[in-house]
Amino acid sequence: MRYAVLVFIAVPLIEMLLLFEVADVIGGISTLGLVVLTAVIGVQILKRQGFSTLARAQSRLQTGELPAQEIVEGMLLAGAGALLLTPGFITDTLGFIFLTGPLRRPLARRIIRSGMVRTMGAGSARGGFNYHEYHARGNPDRQSGQVYEGEYSDESRKPLPDED
Repeated sequence: MRYAVLVFIAVPLIEMLLLFEVADVIGGISTLGLVVLTAVIGVQILKRQGFSTLARAQSRLQTGELPAQEIVEGMLLAGAGALLLTPGFITDTLGFIFLTGPLRRPLARRIIRSGMVRTMGAGSARGGFNYHEYHARGNPDRQSGQVYEGEYSDESRKPLPDED
């Protein structure tokens, strides 16, 4: 809750102060043009990076791998787009950081390793996606393989707070 106050109140105030200071130095019209220019450039880069990430995800799916890295990168790209369309220099800087592949990819790997993103199997109480069954049915090379349905539980794993 404390972070929400910081994000939704403090950041816009700091952004406005920074915009006013820049406008005092280079002029109001120039500041407005700079904000619009960063948004336009950012959206163009976002489009390229998005298509690149989508192509890598499709390639991984075709080889039978889960594109977890690409999914997290896609979420970071969506956040970058929102930040770039928000007027201000701080949000633009954060947006460009998320757009930069050499910075975004390690961040995505770190998010995956931290466990913030969980996968859900077919036996999950919330439903889910059985990737192995999909892959076996969807791949012509694996049509002859058997698909066994079942549930798996790890008794040594501690349940999460939202699980019963």
